[in-house]
Amino acid sequence: MARRRRGRAVSGILVLDKPLGVSSNHALQAAKRLYFAAKAGHTGSLDPLATGVLPLCFGEATKFSQYLLDADKAYQSTFVLGTVTDSGDAEGQILETNDASDVGEADVQQALEAFRGEIEQVPSMFSAIKQNGQPLYKLARQGIEVERKSRTLVIKKLELLEFRPGERPEVDVYLECSKGTYVRSIAEDLGRALGCGAHVSALRRTKAGPFSLEDSVTMNTLETLKQNDAVAQMDDLLLPADTAVKSLPLVELGESGGFYIRQGQPVLVPNAPGSGMVRVALETGEFLGVGEILDDGRVAPRRLIVTQ
Repeated sequence: MARRRRGRAVSGILVLDKPLGVSSNHALQAAKRLYFAAKAGHTGSLDPLATGVLPLCFGEATKFSQYLLDADKAYQSTFVLGTVTDSGDAEGQILETNDASDVGEADVQQALEAFRGEIEQVPSMFSAIKQNGQPLYKLARQGIEVERKSRTLVIKKLELLEFRPGERPEVDVYLECSKGTYVRSIAEDLGRALGCGAHVSALRRTKAGPFSLEDSVTMNTLETLKQNDAVAQMDDLLLPADTAVKSLPLVELGESGGFYIRQGQPVLVPNAPGSGMVRVALETGEFLGVGEILDDGRVAPRRLIVTQ
């Protein structure tokens, strides 16, 4: 007999402003406990050093978390020039220090040019990427370094916000990037390009897919609502599951089409896109899930919401 899942059957997406110093999984488990949710998952890790937008999916919304994992992200970060750490961020051990006082703002601006557009990036050993089932950061903590394949990424925007000169200059940047981009690797590569080394001292995710900081909720807010037994207000903070797939074209079905697609059968929808994935809803507005356009033009169900 299957074990009964403990907790409430709560569904939706919570855009959490992840606090400093905790892992994404720790933040997820804390939010899950506060909501007493039966099922929850996050949509891509943020380092303990990082703060900001971390969408958490509850219940049926977890079926669409992959779309948020694959989404573009935006960050604001501070790089410190002249100091190299083993992890590429301020939490690592210092490996090298250099006087970078001769590096100017114009030098940084020029060096940043190479990091815009399509680039190749070798992931950090302190990333969560798995090799033979083992996260790289666990190997790194054991002093083991393995060869990593470079990845093709797209840096859609990279702006220098502020430059603070000195022996260890600080550089504030804003970037918009494709999934899988490691900001610490950009800092390290920039440091190498400038000949002085660099690491990330602060990192804040400002956007993940359709969600921004303006949509986010702090852990303190959730804890206060929980203490006041304001469960309804907490639930009101959850966004509908379909917000994760808003970028997909919408196809609407009548009651008959909705019945058949819920039975797992493809249905013909007039004026549907010619190919690709689509967001499927009833004409009443009820979100059913995600479908795919078949070669014959019918919409086949791929991930559907299960209603109680």
